[in-house]
Amino acid sequence: MKVVAFNGSPNKEGNTYHAIKLVAAELEKEGVEVEIVHVGNKAIRGCIACYQCVKNQDEQCAIKDEVNEWVQKMKGADAIILGSPVHYSGVGGTMKSFLDRAFFVAGVNGGLLRHKVGAAVVAVRRSGGVTTFDELNHFLNYSEMLLPTSNYWNVIHGRVPGEALQDEEGVQIMRVLGKNMVWLMRLLENGKGVVPEPEREAKVMTNFIR
Repeated sequence: MKVVAFNGSPNKEGNTYHAIKLVAAELEKEGVEVEIVHVGNKAIRGCIACYQCVKNQDEQCAIKDEVNEWVQKMKGADAIILGSPVHYSGVGGTMKSFLDRAFFVAGVNGGLLRHKVGAAVVAVRRSGGVTTFDELNHFLNYSEMLLPTSNYWNVIHGRVPGEALQDEEGVQIMRVLGKNMVWLMRLLENGKGVVPEPEREAKVMTNFIR
């Protein structure tokens, strides 16, 4: 089994990285391969709503950059971790641009992430962690992904790189998340061919203007 984790921090080895590594340690103990992709220091443009990904159906964004490679990594993984620092009580801009495009491409190309395991983790200095965690979970929920849980919100606190490792409760949260994540992945693996998946429904779109 393989997990791909996306680090949305500009600092490659900041507290977001340490949060991901804590989860990854539990996965790796159980023989799961974990790849960490650094997103936060890239120049990623936001979605321009050109809808070429809908028209072409080639699992590609019309903007040619790293996002297309990352979409294929997501497709090939059994599970995905989204990690972000907190910028003004929300996901960092580069990470948000990546997520908007990647999840749109995945959704309109047959639901590439449907029924994969997905987890969000957040590193924060003081406040805004829960709102950022909620924002990341919007992507996972919309894509019909399956979310493992921990014993509190998946938020760890620290200011300078590595300081989050002193947050004993946060460290436990990430550890429990990793254990629950690998357990859910194994349930899915063992259930394939035994428990039938529900059929995917075509998306219904409405608005409220009459």
